[in-house]
Amino acid sequence: MTALRPQPRPAVLAIEAYVPGKSAAPAGVTLHKLSSNETPLGPSPKAIAAYQATADKLELYPDGSATKLRQAIGERYGLDPARIVCGAGSDEILNLIAHAYIGPGDEGLYSEYGFLVYKIAITGCGGVPVVAKERNNTADVDALLAAVTPRTKVVFLANPNNPTGTYLPFDQVKRLHAGLRPDILLVLDAAYAEYVKRNDYESGIELVATSDNVVMARTFSKIYGLAGLRLGWAYGPAHVIDALNRIRGPFNVSSSAIEAGVAALKDGAHLDAAVAHNETWLPWAAKEIAALGLKVTPSVGNFLLIEFPREKGRTAAEADAFLTRRGLILRAVGAYGLPDCLRLTIGSAEQMKLVVAALTDFMSGAPRA
Repeated sequence: MTALRPQPRPAVLAIEAYVPGKSAAPAGVTLHKLSSNETPLGPSPKAIAAYQATADKLELYPDGSATKLRQAIGERYGLDPARIVCGAGSDEILNLIAHAYIGPGDEGLYSEYGFLVYKIAITGCGGVPVVAKERNNTADVDALLAAVTPRTKVVFLANPNNPTGTYLPFDQVKRLHAGLRPDILLVLDAAYAEYVKRNDYESGIELVATSDNVVMARTFSKIYGLAGLRLGWAYGPAHVIDALNRIRGPFNVSSSAIEAGVAALKDGAHLDAAVAHNETWLPWAAKEIAALGLKVTPSVGNFLLIEFPREKGRTAAEADAFLTRRGLILRAVGAYGLPDCLRLTIGSAEQMKLVVAALTDFMSGAPRA
């Protein structure tokens, strides 16, 4: 029977669309948006100036190869620009990878609390999402390897992981890679790499440089504060980058984003200030919130996963509503399978103190406020 209108593939309608964190507060209440892991320092002033300088050239198409940006990334990290591809956020990079390497019936593998975009990208190209259980809110190498089948094409690993903030040491990442067939692509999603200050962590550059089946994805949305411009990049083997370049849009990165990205990379002082801020307020917030009787997952990112014990009669949903009334917008993570948790972005000093004060009131049974 002929359909009465165009029909998308069934797999597309099976996708649960990604829902961003809330970004609004009740009328008359000051908004403190702590739901999207945005930097409280904002972008580099140099990046803002570079962005503004493109305003009188908006009629011109951007460089379709983002040559200037790829060269700047290469200089910053000591990489071959020819092995770099840029995209509209790392989200586009992840989707390009899925569409290049996963077809109908193929499997894409990721850990239990991995980034929601993995499932969307895998399902969107007709693939089958496969989930490996985590241990202590951390990706489990043994569980990932056990979930590999002859149909596995791509393994996505967020390291550090969002929304948990946990990470795998480099020796565990190498063990994961060593256990994969050479025809399986390992994607290291290092969106929060700049925040990590652990000696046993490596973003993936070394493994990409020495392997034919590893690609690393990065973003300018987090520590660089360019989320509104949608800018990301990937470093991979030449054959992987070639495949992604064949299917990406010809002008997928705007001129404004290219110029702002280059300027942001060159402002080391701003980057250092963002790291220092996080190094101060991440442990402070974790300690203060844990002291209230709440479980806080140890994090190396710029956010904390807070669990609200049901037995105490103070649920995550109730906390979310309580905080929202005070203009403090955190991220509900029920879509990740964590209904008892909220994710808190590390914001300004003022915001962190407001959150701790509000959670103190909430846990003590204060009225709705």
